[in-house]
Parts: sequence; structure tokens; C-alpha cells
Amino acid sequence: MSISVNNLTKIYGSQKAIDAINFSVRTGEIVGFLGPNGAGKSTTMKILTGYMEATSGSAVVNQFDVAKQSMSARASIGYLPEHNPLYLDMYVAEFLQFIGRLYGIKKPLLNERIEEMIEICGLKNERHKQIGQLSKGYRQRVGLAQAFIHQPQVLILDEPTTGLDPNQLVEIRQLITTLGKDKTVLLSTHIMQEVEAICSRVIIINRGRIVADDALQNLRGGDTSLEAVFRALTR
Repeated sequence: MSISVNNLTKIYGSQKAIDAINFSVRTGEIVGFLGPNGAGKSTTMKILTGYMEATSGSAVVNQFDVAKQSMSARASIGYLPEHNPLYLDMYVAEFLQFIGRLYGIKKPLLNERIEEMIEICGLKNERHKQIGQLSKGYRQRVGLAQAFIHQPQVLILDEPTTGLDPNQLVEIRQLITTLGKDKTVLLSTHIMQEVEAICSRVIIINRGRIVADDALQNLRGGDTSLEAVFRALTR
């Protein structure tokens, strides 16, 4: 398994953000982590990526325990947080070089990876622009490029299409599908259409608990839409 979560719990004061959740993601899967706002999606992802400690339970990514082997786990993950942390005064190619150096990628491999990411992510015409000059959609492309530049085995994407217009939505979804080939992708969202467009499996979380985990076609149940299932499970 690329990701394994066992009895993971996070408590803030008297509130359980996530409550003894269990799930796993196999190598090569693109899995949607679906739930309403405040369900516990971002908390789970922050724990998986080492940005936050769990109260109890365990999380393993690429066979690394994220609590005990945090740096090794982080090095094998490509992470795009919900709020894309970019240096707006940096130029696109300059920013990707900076991120690549943080991951310890040496020249000339780093130059090759930058060119590859610029090509795959459709940033050719933007490479010499400051990030602050880019649209929301192109900033998301830069965020995906930085998450993938070190060729991680696991991509963890937290609400990657929030705030995008319809055209940008389609483009970013296609880009995630392209980048996710032969990789493991866990993608959080509260949008049913996102899961249907990208994922083959969905994990539904509500009020900090996993309420469903199955292949997309099984949850649909024939003519039943995923939206109907989602509404029923998150009441």
C-alpha cells in the first residue's frame, strides 16, 4: 500500500476533527477524498504530509511512518495544500528551480525536470512571468509543477480546483490525470463532479468519520448518482 491510515484521530480541545479513521490507498490508484467543508479532509492530509501531528493512531506513506520517519515520508510525497503557497514575486522557472534545490535535485537533472514540468503543466508562455501576474488557474499549474518536480510516488492534493472557472476546472482535472499516471493520488474535494471526472474510487468522510469507501461504480448503484449517495451519507 502507498498510503495506510490506522485509527487516526485528531482532537482540538473538546472537538474530534477526525475520529479513529481507517483507510488505505494502493499504488497506482486515484482516490477521491470526498466530504463537506469541515469534515476532516484537510486535517487528514496535513497529518499524512507531516505538517500536523495526530493525537493518536498511525499513518504510513510509502512504507514510512509519518510520525517517526517524517523527513523520509515528506521526500516521497508531492503536496498541493488547499491554499497554494507560492512566492508571488518570483518568476515561474525561478520558483521551480528554488523548489527543486530544496528537494536536493542537482544540475543538470534539475534543469531537465524544470523543462519537463513547464511542458507538461502548460507553462511555456508563463515561464518568465512573475507568479503574482498569473491567473488562478495558472497558479494552480505552478503548484502542481512544484508538487511533482521531484518525481514523488504519492501525490496529495487538497481541494486543487477551488475557485477555478469552468474552463480552468477542465484543464486542471486533465493535468491531474496526466500527472497521476503510474502514481498514487489522494485528492480531497467537496465537489461530486470532481470525483466522477478524475477518480475510480471514493472515500467519503463526514464529521470526522469514514462513512463510505468503495469503487465509484459501486457507490453509484446503477442509476443512483454519486451526489444522491453523498447527500444521504452526510446528513
